[in-house]
Amino acid sequence: MTDIFLDGRFIGNTKEPEKLVEDIREKRRNDLISSQVNVVYYKHLDEIKVLSDSGRTRRPAIIVKNGEPRLKQEHVDKLKKGELTWDDLMKTGIIEYLDAEEEENTYIALRPEMVTKEHTHLELDPSIILGLSASFIPYPEFNRGDRVNYGAKMVGQSIGLFTTNFLNRVDTKTNVMLYPQRPLVQTYAHTIIDFDKHPNGMNVVIALASYEGYNTEDAIIMNKSSIERGLLRSVMFRTYEAEQKRYMGGQEDILGIPEAGVRGYAGEDAYKHLPEDGIINPESIVQSDDVLVGRVSPLRFLGSMDQFITGIENIRETSIRLRHGDEGIVDRVFLSETNDGTKLVKVVIRDLKVPEIGDKMASRHGQKGIIGLMVPQEDMPFTESGIVPDIIFNPHGIPSRMTIGQLLEIIAGKAAAMSSKYVYSPAFNPTDEKQIRELLESFGFRNDGKETMYDAET
Repeated sequence: MTDIFLDGRFIGNTKEPEKLVEDIREKRRNDLISSQVNVVYYKHLDEIKVLSDSGRTRRPAIIVKNGEPRLKQEHVDKLKKGELTWDDLMKTGIIEYLDAEEEENTYIALRPEMVTKEHTHLELDPSIILGLSASFIPYPEFNRGDRVNYGAKMVGQSIGLFTTNFLNRVDTKTNVMLYPQRPLVQTYAHTIIDFDKHPNGMNVVIALASYEGYNTEDAIIMNKSSIERGLLRSVMFRTYEAEQKRYMGGQEDILGIPEAGVRGYAGEDAYKHLPEDGIINPESIVQSDDVLVGRVSPLRFLGSMDQFITGIENIRETSIRLRHGDEGIVDRVFLSETNDGTKLVKVVIRDLKVPEIGDKMASRHGQKGIIGLMVPQEDMPFTESGIVPDIIFNPHGIPSRMTIGQLLEIIAGKAAAMSSKYVYSPAFNPTDEKQIRELLESFGFRNDGKETMYDAET
């Protein structure tokens, strides 16, 4: 007898496991049971798992019967005209969602021409095997797998426009890029998820060259003048909060400028920039350890209520200060109250972050490095037409890591910039290299993207 488990609970046995699993799948495909149910039969364990719980990652695949995909061209045409919806495809058993468990019982073809009698499903598109972050990488199949992994990680860590209402939010700490751009070389994921509204990163003029040795060991040389013009600048927002708490015995904190004589009083100088209410004004410039919100709190004693000392000795200074080593400008101040009805003040500090030596930069191909040298534009090498690169990247970083996708993106980006059209190169369906080379040649460049550069110093 084969054991049957529903969401991890044992619910019974069966003598015909394969027939039972097939029945459940047929019922799901005919919309008799929920499309959320997945089922898998493990022969080596001799058990069936039926899964319907939340939190499973599931993805769609086209059902294949006797070597024929159920999704036909007529369905695609009807979808385009709006005569069919995605739900109709699911209810009529053309497409179904698989989770990680049920995938164990499937044999999925990547492309329609690969389908054989043995296959059970067909991918909607081969690029669906990638997650969201990896879907942003152009030409990923030309890179080694680990670099695509790194690239996905870099996309997740990148600074961009994480939300459009960041000026109304009080996140603990956020970074927002000042001039984010759409990439010239894109994948379909960019259009699908409205990437234009949340871009992360910038297009830069890159030169692959060894120069002065400051870009060995993965460092990069940056054009100082590009940074002065605003390249890769961002703003960091950090939120500080002060609450006017209430304590036992009717005592409470007081927001305001602390009086002299209070324990921990920092001197008149420390509070001179605060207005009467003790809350700093917007657009004030603040330095390390400056007071943002003045506050005094009662000392708390362990013992009976009548042992409280009264008067100024019972009060200590508990002002909210800027973190040590930080600086910035008060961006905005929010006054509200907590669920208990106590006063709550939130102060958001902004600080302009300008790239400097030691900052990390990365491409979408897992080629990461830190800035090793900043060179004024007049000392940077330049091409025949006078183009000065923003970044000089060491060519030795390419062969050992085998990121051919990076090289393809560089020449595709050049072609895109010259033709003023985006180049689309999603996974397994790229714009052909030959096409890009021809495009470059048509603009009078070498087809491999190479150019003679001149040393500004000599």
